Amino acid sequence: MTGVEGYMYPNEIRLYWSILIVLYPYITGLVAGAFILASLERIFRVEAVKPTYRLAMLTALAFLIVAPLPLLFHLGHPERCYEMYFTPHDTSAMAMFGYIYLWYLMAVLLFEIWLDYRREIVLWSQQTTGIKRLIYRILTLGSSNISEGSLRVDEKAGWIVTLVGIPSAVLLHGYVGFIFGSLKANPWWSSPLMPVVFIFSAMVSGIAAVMLLYMALTKMRGQKIDMLCLDTVAKYMFYIFVIDFTLEMLDLVHRIYLADESFRTLDFLVHTKLYFSQIVLQIWLGTVLPLVLLFLVQIVKMPEIARKRIYAFCGALILISVFAMRWNVVIGGQLFSKSFLGYTTYKMALATHEGLLVAIGLILLPLFFLWVLLKLLPPWPEKSAHPALAD
Repeated sequence: MTGVEGYMYPNEIRLYWSILIVLYPYITGLVAGAFILASLERIFRVEAVKPTYRLAMLTALAFLIVAPLPLLFHLGHPERCYEMYFTPHDTSAMAMFGYIYLWYLMAVLLFEIWLDYRREIVLWSQQTTGIKRLIYRILTLGSSNISEGSLRVDEKAGWIVTLVGIPSAVLLHGYVGFIFGSLKANPWWSSPLMPVVFIFSAMVSGIAAVMLLYMALTKMRGQKIDMLCLDTVAKYMFYIFVIDFTLEMLDLVHRIYLADESFRTLDFLVHTKLYFSQIVLQIWLGTVLPLVLLFLVQIVKMPEIARKRIYAFCGALILISVFAMRWNVVIGGQLFSKSFLGYTTYKMALATHEGLLVAIGLILLPLFFLWVLLKLLPPWPEKSAHPALAD
């Protein structure tokens, strides 16, 4: 009973959804946001963000590979996950995720990356040696035709795949908000705006992650950051963040106006157990401060170095804010009794299968996959080891 205040039923004392269930929507959100940024260049022809297009696609793939792992670690028998595909149930939201995940990974993201890199893959398969030559030859899928006509077909097919991928990315992450929003028994989660808020916060976090990666990787390579690209990415991030903030405030105002029997309990929870994570981290530091800084950049002429620092600072704060939002939704929604008479506390273990070390590892693992992908499929071919690719 340690950490319990007031009256709670025995089955409410233990939190069944841990830090791993916080990571799951956070990682899938980064996937969706990165893909949306890539679609700005491919679908909406925003040429200014082109330097981030391939990096955004590879970032989405790296995080998508890791996306199911938090759920698998959380399950008591992860080796049974295949049964979701072989014995599906049409009313199961988790089964829906399984099929959306496979569709998005195999039919959308991998196919689009392959189409975009196919010319380089064919050239690399002819110019490299050793294990890389073997990998590239496998990736050609037996197609070595890189004529102008063939490449035009690739471009058209890639456009169609990206167009299909936008609603697929929205579905991939929006269903997470749908799961929470459809749980009517929990007033913290039960809101029709929950899926929409999850989608827009995912877009913001994914764009922020790609922006930070672009800045860091460009500096590590000793190259000059394309400020037009950076300013444009930050501008879209700001616009989407304004929409996200507006939706969250709309949900908050609606809850305050409704003021049902759960309002006093939730209000007490926000001002006590969730005060730092929601009021301080999510709202003031992670939302209001970045919005003010990004707004100032839009209206005040600043030198490049100042804009870079503001973008990096705001990008980091946004990633923290979105993680705090996921924490407040997943963990916060389990801290109060369904009878509204008591509260409990979440104590995170350190080295268990759902502990802090595993969570840190799952956050860092996509960066490792991204490093491998960048080595195999560099998003800046003009600086690759093969001069023939620069033409």
